Amino acid sequence: MSEERRGRPGRRGVIAGAGAVVAAGVGAVAVRAATGGQGDGADGKAPVARTAAPVVSRAPATPPEASPRARRSDHRPNILVVVTDDQPKETEWATPGTLDWLGEHGVTFERAHATTPLCAPSRASIMSGRYAHHHDVLDTRHPERLDQNTTVQRQLREAGYRTGMFGKYLNYWRTGVNPPHFDEWLLQEPVRYYNGHYNDNGTVRNIPDYNTTVIKNRTLAFMERSRGDERPWFAYVATRAAHELNVPEKKYAGTRVPEWDGRPSVFESDKADKPPFLRAGAAHHSLADGQALRARQLRTLLSVDDAMRDFRDKLRALGQLDNTLVLFTSDHGLLWGDHGWLRKSVPYRPSLEVPFHLSWPAGGLGTARIDDRLTAHIDIAPTLLDAAGIEPDTPHDGHSLLGTHDREHLLAEWWWNRQDKQPIHSWASYIGKTEQYTEYYDLRLDEQGRLPGGAHDTAVLFREYYDLRTDPYQLTNRLHGATATQERRLGIPELARRLTKARRA
Repeated sequence: MSEERRGRPGRRGVIAGAGAVVAAGVGAVAVRAATGGQGDGADGKAPVARTAAPVVSRAPATPPEASPRARRSDHRPNILVVVTDDQPKETEWATPGTLDWLGEHGVTFERAHATTPLCAPSRASIMSGRYAHHHDVLDTRHPERLDQNTTVQRQLREAGYRTGMFGKYLNYWRTGVNPPHFDEWLLQEPVRYYNGHYNDNGTVRNIPDYNTTVIKNRTLAFMERSRGDERPWFAYVATRAAHELNVPEKKYAGTRVPEWDGRPSVFESDKADKPPFLRAGAAHHSLADGQALRARQLRTLLSVDDAMRDFRDKLRALGQLDNTLVLFTSDHGLLWGDHGWLRKSVPYRPSLEVPFHLSWPAGGLGTARIDDRLTAHIDIAPTLLDAAGIEPDTPHDGHSLLGTHDREHLLAEWWWNRQDKQPIHSWASYIGKTEQYTEYYDLRLDEQGRLPGGAHDTAVLFREYYDLRTDPYQLTNRLHGATATQERRLGIPELARRLTKARRA
């Protein structure tokens, strides 16, 4: 690709009306858009109209494509999950091929969230389908706290899937320790763009090439082995991109990216209604800082888009494109100077909302549609098991996105940990369809990444409430200076009760 990268793609058209009906192999369910109110999109544009979704089948009766090898007797879908790092929304310019594949031939979940905007807790939620306070990985330094028996890879492997993991697993996972429940792996820790340190199927070694390319090639080899292996497969692919310190692949180092003029939240000058740490000196980042970070991220994501193109080509060559469920997301978002902040870890939309695309043509998810249900990483494991026809044998907080479940709210949570030297308070947030209520607490994890005793009874230090319909950029905290009467009109007592219940559930 030359320095003049492809221009930003136009907004996808949405197919209205019901989709085609696919014969049910295990049982048909409807993937549908939620009812109820919705706020503006993260780009400030009016939301796309909701569409009816097709009736889908979890397992096609016969493979949908002629394969270059003999048809296998197990017709459950292959599963490809791609998880980027720190990729916020509004990064579509760098991933046009991904959007052409998954956006034009699948479902885009417009209101997808990370339930904890921090790498390891978020990834543990993806693997387990559980909130962080249930899977117990609360920071980035204690990956051993995840009960590996609860993971989706364990259940898929025991159900006969061939499993592979390529890239980042959990932060601070010791490189010499093999990731459980995978048949093949290329695990990198610490994660670097070039000259990475990898556990290659049990052998620890350095590989000098670019991270995205290295794990892409290993994933392609894993797929290729399906020519001689009748089992359906599950591949978990986790890139370094678009995490700082951003190092683009050499061919993209000088690529020009489109200009970005910022969001209203980047120019918020009066932060008197924001929590103390955002009013302090730590939240001092400008539009220029956000523009620079955005450009660095986009350049690293160009290689991710190349990998997605090659994955699609490989699946097509194998005759497996239709009957592979492909899910693309990021572990969380990132602020580009919004409210003066240049990180994740805060309960604002650019930190919590993530790209989220799902395609599975043989399951009825092969045409472009928008789903505006409140969705989250905790829904991924239930969705994958549902597609494979596997009944979960450990508890989930999420629900299969192949079904009709429509939640009224999500819980998001984050804890101040020992790794973070800045005085950021722990917080929990109730995210509804039209509003968001957040409480901050004087809590800090101990050296083992655990909460102190009596954590749920800790006093609330600060609160925020935003009407997401009228204030999508979260500029006006309506609890700032509010009277008790005004709080009751906003429904704050009930929201506080619901948040407490969700934290303790």
